[in-house]
Amino acid sequence: MLLPASPRVVRPARSRAVPRTLPLALAALGATLLLLGAVEIALLEAGPATPTWAVLLFPLVGWIYAAAGLLAWWRRPSNRTGAVMVGGGVAWLVAGLVNSDVTALLAAGLIAVTVPLAVVVHLLHVFPSGRLRGRLSRATVLAGYAVCLVLQAPEYLFGPPNPLQVADRHDLDRAGFWVQSAAGAAVMVVTAIILGRRLRQTPRAQRWVVGPLYVYGIIAVLFVPLTGSINELFPWGDGVPLTVTQLGLLAAVPVVFAFAVLRGGFARTGEIEELGASLGARQGGRADMRDALAGVLGDRSVALLFWVPQAGGYVDADGRPARLPDAGSDRAAVEVATAGRRVGAIVYDATLIADGRTVEAAGRVIALALDRERLTAELRVSREGLRRSRARLVEAEDRERRRISRDLHDGLQTRLVLLAVEAQRAAGDTTELRAGLEAAIAELRELVQGVMPAALTQGGLYAAAEDLADRAPVPVELDLSPGSDGLPAAVESTGWFVLSEAVTNAVKHAGARELYLSLGQIDGCLRIEVADDGVGGAAVDRGTGLRGMADRVEAHDGRLTVDSPAGGGTRIVAEVPCGS
Repeated sequence: MLLPASPRVVRPARSRAVPRTLPLALAALGATLLLLGAVEIALLEAGPATPTWAVLLFPLVGWIYAAAGLLAWWRRPSNRTGAVMVGGGVAWLVAGLVNSDVTALLAAGLIAVTVPLAVVVHLLHVFPSGRLRGRLSRATVLAGYAVCLVLQAPEYLFGPPNPLQVADRHDLDRAGFWVQSAAGAAVMVVTAIILGRRLRQTPRAQRWVVGPLYVYGIIAVLFVPLTGSINELFPWGDGVPLTVTQLGLLAAVPVVFAFAVLRGGFARTGEIEELGASLGARQGGRADMRDALAGVLGDRSVALLFWVPQAGGYVDADGRPARLPDAGSDRAAVEVATAGRRVGAIVYDATLIADGRTVEAAGRVIALALDRERLTAELRVSREGLRRSRARLVEAEDRERRRISRDLHDGLQTRLVLLAVEAQRAAGDTTELRAGLEAAIAELRELVQGVMPAALTQGGLYAAAEDLADRAPVPVELDLSPGSDGLPAAVESTGWFVLSEAVTNAVKHAGARELYLSLGQIDGCLRIEVADDGVGGAAVDRGTGLRGMADRVEAHDGRLTVDSPAGGGTRIVAEVPCGS
């Protein structure tokens, strides 16, 4: 559903665009049908038991169909429902020729007298989208026309005297009547099944409009053959009241359907129903939903925004902040909610879609799917916030480690060195004092080296890697590609952490006898590789060393890969974006 209060539809004030030539063409078509109806009235001949006013009903009903269809066609040019109704008007005018005294026209009327029923069936199948959907629907409509045209043949070939009669066979005429009635009933049963299935896919808010229209149309079509069959078995009167009732019931069909098309916001309801079924069947994500929505609305620029409160408003599919278009621009938006909660918005091109009700209807259909993707966008925003916070923590930790290293190096360590010099100059035996001070200095140097090696802070990661290789207790093959220096401080610190942790693990835990260290930049990423010939069997999910390594790398949107088969050594590869 849309927002409980009137949905916020942000769109420019624009008049409804209609092709310039369409009104003229429709006016010309209407004038032509009006003229044809007038000519038909002039040619009609009332029978001895049929009053003139009853004979006039056929062209009058044809005009009603034509007028309703022309109006719907003009107001909804992209919806073919109006064209079907106009076709129904033509069918009624031709059917009315059964009352003509002109032989050729009478023959045409005899052939097409039941075609208006097939047109109503056609109208039921195309409403409200204006097009046939699915093979079964197309086949049913074709069957309806076949029943009204082909199975009508016994009526004029073997029925009462007429220009097309080949034999006076009342038995064949009646047999054909019952076959046509049974086939027509079968067509309506299939139609009812199709419409019932379609009705279940219609949004609940529209079922109360669409459902009664379907029921009325089916009753109107069934009423004619059923009452005709009853009158055939139990004749009553001269048949004029029955004919008037049948025509009156059928004449109201285009009126109510045209009203629904014009006032019910059904310009694209059929496509929107299919959109709902498609979203329910598919397992795709936001890209599938956006593409399906763009196809239904006919706007390839359609965008989906998601309401994420912790982001302070709307975000796009990638979690970036977004805002609704300003009023008066060529872009417009409809906000969508479900269960009273705002979940997102549909942004579209207002120059292509002048009627925002179509987008509102689409919003009602995709509300649940949009909410599902909103949760994904919300998670994406949270993950991005977590990534940034982790990166800030890493940077803060690095700054603190650098500060400690600098303070120890420039403060306490320097002071102890001066004390050692003073002790050497002092009188007396200061051997023990000097030895103690030298031990303290060595310990502090080790501490400084562990916190943040001087080689890293002074010479960068390249120099620190060389220093690490020199101090390692096992032989190290070092491969430093050009361009490994000049990296951001946070990236250098992460690189150093990976190098030192990997070397420590290889020596202390894997029993390695040789190491291979590689350092370089590839495609904007710092790539570090550490391989040993130890016992292998290392895994990220076991222990804190590799897990801490992975956390540090992932905090920079990097990737850590560990290949450590049992007994086959360990190979660790870290890739850290240099711009992180």
